[in-house]
Amino acid sequence: MAPIRTLFERQEPPVTPVLPDDLRLAYGGDLHFALASGRPQVIGNFVSTLDGVVSYAIPGKSGGGDISGFNEGDRFIMGLLRASADAVMVGAATLQEAGRRHLLTAPSINPSSGDAYERYRQRVLRKPPYPISVIVSGSGSVDLERATFRTPEVRALIITTESGLETLRLKGVDALPSTEVRVIPAPTPVLPAPAILDLLWREFDVHLLLHEGGPGLFGSFVAEGLVDEFFLTIAPQLAGRKPGSKRPGMIEGVEFLPQNAPWLDLLSVKQSGDHLYLRHASRRPV
Repeated sequence: MAPIRTLFERQEPPVTPVLPDDLRLAYGGDLHFALASGRPQVIGNFVSTLDGVVSYAIPGKSGGGDISGFNEGDRFIMGLLRASADAVMVGAATLQEAGRRHLLTAPSINPSSGDAYERYRQRVLRKPPYPISVIVSGSGSVDLERATFRTPEVRALIITTESGLETLRLKGVDALPSTEVRVIPAPTPVLPAPAILDLLWREFDVHLLLHEGGPGLFGSFVAEGLVDEFFLTIAPQLAGRKPGSKRPGMIEGVEFLPQNAPWLDLLSVKQSGDHLYLRHASRRPV
């Protein structure tokens, strides 16, 4: 992997480093989070082309790797965030795009740093070996043959509606020992973001939640003001859009006006080769 260089860092480094030496050297600095009060701290992670496309939305070519060019730095940071989190959340469509054998774990996205992630997670953070894999699907349209639900050492949680639960039971979810299902009452398949966070906080002791999309699910969290930090890799390519194109941006399903559009504070800028890695925090009212 080409070195990751820190070009700008707003935060003062902690007196005692959080990351072990090998990960801190590879990341070009330390990584720490100020946790929220009364709910999980939510961090989002996406990769985008220079013109704002996060997925080509083409079967077999819709994942983030096609956007980043399978960039090693992007995979390293994605793994580092997964290693830091108590839970990693995606929508069912995002899970589908990731591939049948993919797990929402650090070693799965970046195997070359797997041992370093494991030491950091278990020896420094004192967390279980893997974060909880949280899949959100109001309809219950989830492929239960995926490795996420068939790997005993990885705890999986599907959050759905009453009708979604019935669909999942017909598919045999009750026979999967490492997979749990929780129902949030909702009049539509769109599950309310505050209720999801409340469930993860109260029942699963999630303090740091990594949100990996997709854009519709992520947009619902942003609209509620529930995303605290944004990690965004800018890939040096252009995807373009035609009228009516379904190539999504980072946020879909909601839109803001000039008077209520969220503003962010830049926390850090990192660079490796021609890729940029940005970290922003939501700007809270003073």
